[in-house]
Order: sequence, then C-alpha cells, then structure tokens
Amino acid sequence: MKLRNCILVILFFLKLQLEAETLRVIIAGEAGVSIDRPEGTTVSLSYVDSVLIRLDGDLRFFRGIQLDLTAPSGFLAYRGSLASVIYNNLTGRLQTGITDIEGHQLSIEALPNRIINTWQIPMRSSHGLRSSPYIAIPTGVVPPSSFPLLFRLMPVIKGISDELERMVFQLQVRPILSDEGAVRISFTYPGQLTGRPLTVLIDDEVISNPHEELLLREGEHHLVILSDDYRNQSRRFNVERAKTLNLVVELEDPTPLLIFEYPENARVYLNNVFLPDPRPPHPVEPGLHEVRFQVGDYTIIRPLLVQKGKTYRVSLSVDVDIVESE
Repeated sequence: MKLRNCILVILFFLKLQLEAETLRVIIAGEAGVSIDRPEGTTVSLSYVDSVLIRLDGDLRFFRGIQLDLTAPSGFLAYRGSLASVIYNNLTGRLQTGITDIEGHQLSIEALPNRIINTWQIPMRSSHGLRSSPYIAIPTGVVPPSSFPLLFRLMPVIKGISDELERMVFQLQVRPILSDEGAVRISFTYPGQLTGRPLTVLIDDEVISNPHEELLLREGEHHLVILSDDYRNQSRRFNVERAKTLNLVVELEDPTPLLIFEYPENARVYLNNVFLPDPRPPHPVEPGLHEVRFQVGDYTIIRPLLVQKGKTYRVSLSVDVDIVESE
C-alpha cells in the first residue's frame, strides 16, 4: 500500500511538470535573437517583469542562446529575494504589457548574489556548452520549435523594500553560434558539355550531392573536381562563421592545349605544319605530337606525348654560357 501511494505521488508531480502553467505576467519587452545581431538585444525590466525571447532568421548555426542579467550594485544587499523562471511552449496573447498566457516551466532558481548572472540555453544535442562557476545551463536542449521563451523575474520573499522595487535590471539575449559556415557550389559549363559526370571532393571527402548546400567548419578548405569530361581542378576556399559562401566553379573543356614560347625570329611547326600565329593556346588531340622550332639555319625537333585535360607550355630558349678557365 505504501509503495502504491509513493508511485501515485511521483506520478502526480510528473504530471504537474508536464502540464502547462497559467500565468498573468508583465512583459516588459521582446528580445529578438538572430545571426544578423550577434551582439544581441537588451531589454530593461523590474523585479516583477518578464521578457519574451524570439528567434529570427536562419537558425542552422545556432548552438544555443545566452542570457546575461545585469543588476544594479544595490542588489547585492537583497540576496535570495528574487528568482528567475524560464518558460517555453507559450500560448496566449504574446505581447508587451499585462497579459495572460500558458507555458511549460523549464527552470526556476534563486538569483545568485552577483551583479551579472549568465545562463546558456542549448538548442541542439551537439551543443558543446559547459557550465562553470560563472555560467549556468538551467535547462536541457530546448528545440527552436518550442520558442518563444519567457524569462521572468519574481520575488520569493515577502516584504519587498521600496529600493528593490525601484531597481532596473538589464537582460541581454544573444546567439551562441557554432564554428560553422556553409558553402553553395554552382557550376558553369563549356560549350555543349552540360551535365556530364564529375566527382567533387572537399578536404579529400567525396561529396555525394555537390548541388546541395554544405555545412563546413570555418576556415580554409580544399576543393577538387575530377572528371573524364572536364578538366580536373584544385582550389582552396575559406568559410566564415555563420555565413554562406557562393562558390562558382567554371568547368573547362578537357581538350589538351599547347602554349608556345619562342624568340621573335623563330618559326614554329606542329606535326610538320607551319603555325603562322603560334601565340594563342592551340587545342590538340591526345596522343603523340611533334614540335619543331626553326631559327635561321638552326632547327630543333622534340616529340610530345599529350594527355587529355592537360595544358603544355613548350618553350624555346637560346642562352650563352661563358666559362672562364686558366
């Protein structure tokens, strides 16, 4: 019988925690949290006021939010007089002023005897946040879907003094961002070579769908393009925290190119064909080719094995070596 009664008591308190609480509160203002305002938003409130905390914009880079409550110096004389309460899953008239709402209580605690109190609220499971003597984590993970939150101050003792009633607190709410950014890759195609197969690697990892936006750690990354239908490419790019990089990759025709460098009076032949204007890059088929330079009566011939997707710089240099000997 005693065990049954204990179980009933436990179930009763669990039900109280799960049920919504009806509140009449004074909402002093709203704090919008956004990656566009990393410095956060500050709202002034008294010992009986509340602040509505809303999320704005892109939330992919949020690890959580941070609340910094700054009290006037005189508050240190009123230790244990006030508590902070945080609610989520709010319903009702969510507007400034006196209003009736319902919400689920996430935490309640007496304010520590400090001028500045800091709370961090995780918003995803891999948040990496840690409590310390100066930072409290009063809740478990609070998903964005359960916002807005309500932060409330309330007295926990009777006989509040006139001085405490006149005190003004400052609540700053700001985002805690991950060390990630995003990259969005787009491709431009040469001529009629559109939509041919290619392999994209970032930091030596194959990207299964390079057309999708990717989340990456901030910093430098290495991009490689491999294809039988385009030229292979390798380049580096930088990702900034909480920002999206639009990376345009210009795919190139894989036809091999020959670039000639030679003195002004030289004649250039490719496969025994004279080139009237050798300076522009010359496209050739993969395979074995012959290059001939002719300067007056001097002729030099070199074979050249050309591979697909490669560019070759063919240079003729004439130099004079002077060696002094005794």
